[in-house]
Amino acid sequence: MPEQLYGIRHHGPGSARALLHELDRQRPDVVLIEGPPEADELVRWVADAQLEPPVALLGYAVDDPRRAAFWPFAVFSPEWQAMRWAVTHGVPVRFFDLPYAHHTAGVPAAGEPAVPGAGGAGPPEGPGVRGRSRPADPIGELAAAAGYDDPERWWEDVVEHRGMPAFPAIAEAMTALRESTVDDPEDLVREAYMRTVLREVRRTRENVAVVCGAWHVPALARRVPVKDDAALLKGRRKTKVAFTWVPWTYGRLAAASGYGAGVRSPGWYHHLFATVAEVVPRWLVEAAGVLRAEGVPTSSAHVIEATRLAEALATLRGRPLAGLAEVTEAAEAVMCDGEPLRTELIGRRLIVGERLGGVPEAMPAVPLARDLAAQQRAVRMKPEALERVLELDLRRDIDLRRSRLLHRLRRIGVPWGEPEQGRRGTGTFREAWRLCWQPEFAVRLVEFSMYGTTVSAAATARVTEAAGTAASLAEVTALVEACLLADLTDAYPPVLVALDAHAAADADVGHLMAALPALARTLRYGDVRRTDVAGLAAVTTSLFDRVCAGLPAAAGAVADSAARELRAHLDGVHAAVALLDDAALRQRWFATLATVAARADLHGLLAGRVTRLLHDAGHLGEAEVRRRLRLPLTVGAPPAHGAAWVEGFLSGGGLLLVHDEALLRLLDAWLADIADDAFDEVLPLLRRTFGGFAAGERRAIGERVAGVAAPGAGTGTVTGPLDHDRAASVLPTLTALLGYEIQAREVTDDRS
Repeated sequence: MPEQLYGIRHHGPGSARALLHELDRQRPDVVLIEGPPEADELVRWVADAQLEPPVALLGYAVDDPRRAAFWPFAVFSPEWQAMRWAVTHGVPVRFFDLPYAHHTAGVPAAGEPAVPGAGGAGPPEGPGVRGRSRPADPIGELAAAAGYDDPERWWEDVVEHRGMPAFPAIAEAMTALRESTVDDPEDLVREAYMRTVLREVRRTRENVAVVCGAWHVPALARRVPVKDDAALLKGRRKTKVAFTWVPWTYGRLAAASGYGAGVRSPGWYHHLFATVAEVVPRWLVEAAGVLRAEGVPTSSAHVIEATRLAEALATLRGRPLAGLAEVTEAAEAVMCDGEPLRTELIGRRLIVGERLGGVPEAMPAVPLARDLAAQQRAVRMKPEALERVLELDLRRDIDLRRSRLLHRLRRIGVPWGEPEQGRRGTGTFREAWRLCWQPEFAVRLVEFSMYGTTVSAAATARVTEAAGTAASLAEVTALVEACLLADLTDAYPPVLVALDAHAAADADVGHLMAALPALARTLRYGDVRRTDVAGLAAVTTSLFDRVCAGLPAAAGAVADSAARELRAHLDGVHAAVALLDDAALRQRWFATLATVAARADLHGLLAGRVTRLLHDAGHLGEAEVRRRLRLPLTVGAPPAHGAAWVEGFLSGGGLLLVHDEALLRLLDAWLADIADDAFDEVLPLLRRTFGGFAAGERRAIGERVAGVAAPGAGTGTVTGPLDHDRAASVLPTLTALLGYEIQAREVTDDRS
């Protein structure tokens, strides 16, 4: 039998099923598949049951692993099924696309690995260029010609729901489509190489099966002189590359992830390929399971009715079978009660899917990746595409090892886990992480393998390097805390040397203050994580002494933005002093704050904050606080200065106003005396201050204000004569809100 060209749609289940039928019929002597020829040796792994799709071939330049690319495969990908068929039947199989070594030569490293098949744009149109550039989605062009606005609906009707698509018809359609487009220069080079390989195989084999994207079939069927192809391939540089199999996810296979050759619904296509009969009912049963898992009552009656509705919609629309659109609409109407959030849940869990592939433990990989796999097994943490929250108790040995592993991975650019904001307790035994494994982490492991063969060694080398190149004190102090969290004891000496050098050279008080909180956390909680932090106390004490010496001078005559930054540093150092639990340090700190508070040119925000810190520590009585508050709130003082003082004093909580009626009266009287033209200036400051209080605090303050305004009156009571003119001014707004007109006579002198 002569060679057969099978133009397939990448990741098309109907195309994969039809290809298997044709291979069984043809029984070829060799199978050629569009893909990187450097990965030929990895095809044999397809027979291993542990190589479970979705998976991807990862190729990278040996001298610069950042130059990397993926070739993803799902169980419903025609190329994957062709490989499995060939390996199962003992038929030789080769990849025959342009070697990846040619792609990496001269290509700058990008931030994210590329995914071949993305369908880049063709050459630009211009004078003397006739026709259009290559379409990003050739199938979309055919769908549009058939009157479909959705190429996947067209593919489902023409291919997926028909058992045997006509490969010759698809080739003919692609031939017509290519005649009206401008050839992509990169496609021309790739197709020249494919034809070169095909000629080579023809010399020894007659019965050849060629599996490639439908777009390339016309070029491979066309007779082109050998010298023309050789001219296109002449002079192309090569680099040394390596390949391996890595896990992939359906989320990354979806077109929404940016993968140009992806499909919108990989989970649905998996279902189409894996389910032989009763496709719609079985899908809706799975959808019902998703809803039940989230507490949504869904019965078998819902499934039966949704199936009937989906089939009825397909009949009305003239479709051979119910497709994804009909099934989704039926599920939303019957099972989701029309709620979009439930439909989105089904879309995320089923239509796209959260499946993560797997590779055999013996798969060739860099030592760093093998060490990570061994540690994942040791701490019983399986990589999953589904995002989940992991709660850790650091008193348990296994949880402590999990925490260290996640922190170490973050140091080498593999953020498998992100600390949960608001739930992470660095200084406690509790820690929470949000886990989600991404396929591109495989590239990061290859890239950072230059730093070490184990996760610990690579993280240590990376932190040591960062300490040597750090440009600021803040960067080094962050590394100190990283050493604590990741238990990188070998990195401590160089990090402490860098910390001492930067601390000695940095004269900026703000930088010194910013460094203290991380150092205090490290000293305070090193024993919780069983980490030796010897040598850090002396550096921390030295920094603290320099802060106390320089803060009074640095706090005077600062602008608004600098005052806001310095206030944050004050809070940070204050919290650090509390963590260190050293009486001498506390006494020195409060003496420094008292010196700062005595400055006449102190910004209102700082003056208020320092007063609050001294009051909370018991160094200022209530009478003295009220005296200090009267100074910026007296008549003649700029209202903005008074508002800044109040903001600094009240930031962090308003319970003080609830319990100190005299202070509340003073503040209330100041607000009442602000002139109308100045009130607009201070309102944003006050709104920011009170908006930061908890809802219960704001409610309690409001109730106290009502009580202060009317001593002896009940909570929430309005007393005094009613201003009818002011009350009438809000009637138009109330009319619009309530939907009927309110007359002035309805406004009474009711004080309830």
